[in-house]
Amino acid sequence: MADGIEIRKIAMIGCGSMGGGMALLFAEHGITVSLNDPSEETMDQLLATAKKDGLQDRLQKHSSYDDLCKSLGSPKVLVFSLPHGTIGDSVIDRLHPFLERGDVIIDASNEHWENTQRRQGKLVRHGEERALDVVMPLLKKVAAKDSQGNPCVGRAGSGGSGHYVKMLHNGIEHGMMSALAEAWQIMNLGLKMDYDEIGEVFERWNEKGELRGTFLVSIGADICRQKNSQGRHVLSIVQDKVVQDVDGTEGTGIWSQLEAVRLHVPAPSLTTAHFIRLASAFRADRKQVKQAFGGQFPVEEWSEAAVDGDDEKRSLLENLRKAVYAVFLASFVEGINIIDQANRENRWDINYATVVQIWRNGCIIQADYITDMLAEIVAEPNDDLNLNLLHHSRITTELKTTFPALKQIVAKGVRYNAIIPSMSATLEYLKYATNTALPTQFSAAQMDYFGKHMFDLKSEAAGEPETGKHHFEWKLP
Repeated sequence: MADGIEIRKIAMIGCGSMGGGMALLFAEHGITVSLNDPSEETMDQLLATAKKDGLQDRLQKHSSYDDLCKSLGSPKVLVFSLPHGTIGDSVIDRLHPFLERGDVIIDASNEHWENTQRRQGKLVRHGEERALDVVMPLLKKVAAKDSQGNPCVGRAGSGGSGHYVKMLHNGIEHGMMSALAEAWQIMNLGLKMDYDEIGEVFERWNEKGELRGTFLVSIGADICRQKNSQGRHVLSIVQDKVVQDVDGTEGTGIWSQLEAVRLHVPAPSLTTAHFIRLASAFRADRKQVKQAFGGQFPVEEWSEAAVDGDDEKRSLLENLRKAVYAVFLASFVEGINIIDQANRENRWDINYATVVQIWRNGCIIQADYITDMLAEIVAEPNDDLNLNLLHHSRITTELKTTFPALKQIVAKGVRYNAIIPSMSATLEYLKYATNTALPTQFSAAQMDYFGKHMFDLKSEAAGEPETGKHHFEWKLP
């Protein structure tokens, strides 16, 4: 069906920040984009931006779905950039009278993967791969490219796997963001480094080593050094609150944590990063708590490293870099472990090589060193589909190497009241994920005491996570 078809026109339904950005991207590549959004003002603002960029002839707005669909070619290609939830269902219902067999809907929203699967069941009749054949040349045309010029786009898997992978991309993103923010505050408040100096550190980190080519580190350098028209660092006037997980505009972080719990996958680097985001959103409440405590636990100066150029300071910065990398890598491990469990549960047949390629550029978690390593790992034969990266020697070697640095940073952070949730959670994760003498030995006895929950014996095989075979009457006479 796709042979000879070249998509020259698309519709963009939802023209906010993400939808508007995608519309301009398509227009830059010569595609005519028909716009539809409930807000006339939003479309007008997008058209004004397009005019500044010389793209005004490529964008046109439509108020009705009838006119919108008439403006497209055949097959019609419609891209969604909508709030998650039921809005997508209502849009599809209203579009349905104007659609024909073979038309394609690309849901580019941050939608919940179960909604995606449900809608596919309603709309698609064995046509998913044919639809991808129709639009893939277009998507490859506009997609970001890796260092070799290869497009960072592809078929992740079947069903709702695409949105699931995007969901965990965002979960991984939160872990990485938290680690870098924690490192920034250690340098700023602990080591008394000014914003420009921190920006220089981030720039060096991004140039070579394990953090090379990392998008978040790269933009961190810009964030630290950018000034407003008054010559003041913009970062210095930004409040310490992230609200997107609370105000309803972002659901992927929440869903990532729920999936980790539902699938019984430990993901502390991601989960703890989410918790500090939640706490940050309620700044007014934190002010009240601070008052109730009669003050806060302030981040103290790391006194032995405060002198510029001091060997101890240089050593600490190197250990801090390694600690950040440890959290970054652990975040990838945890996120991919969640994806792997969902893949086996849903039989999506996820192509992990494609997923890694998608993450190489044009996404927030771009990290060249890590994706190069992951590309080698997922290229290896893996017949049982078990992609637990903690079983892979390359990953374990990397994490073992960074463990001493991470431990030192966390220890000093505890001493000086540094706020390091993701770093400390990652350290604990590495300790308990590798240990066969956990304190839960005592927990198992407690549960057997008060609830006859049974336990296994050390002399028995480890086995699967199933109810134990032994009970003891623990109460003393």
